[in-house]
Amino acid sequence: MLERLSELRKKQKWSLQDTADQLGIAKSTYAGYETGYREPSLQSLSKIADLFDTSVDYILGRTNDSQQGKGVIEITELLNSTDYLISIDEESLSANEIIDFIAFVRSKRELIEKLSPTIKKE
Repeated sequence: MLERLSELRKKQKWSLQDTADQLGIAKSTYAGYETGYREPSLQSLSKIADLFDTSVDYILGRTNDSQQGKGVIEITELLNSTDYLISIDEESLSANEIIDFIAFVRSKRELIEKLSPTIKKE
């Protein structure tokens, strides 16, 4: 759990104080969770999972899937799927449009990564 809390916080680029403030607890309390000096209550653990948009199971190390239970769909797998249709404005996307969308997102991520010191990720 200790490594997961620290990893999740650092991924958000939040300080201990930032995280504690968002949880409505003292910095020392949250720091105690990350160091193992304290254990969060079930209510606190649930608030932490909500804050980091993950599951309690992920925080506790019971799963390695940080998005478990979130209904994650890999868009690239939808190209060959007949189970799902993707639509925008009630009009289904063609396979070519899905490919264009994937290419756009990948290109934008690449560009942001190259320019990351000057651009805030959204």
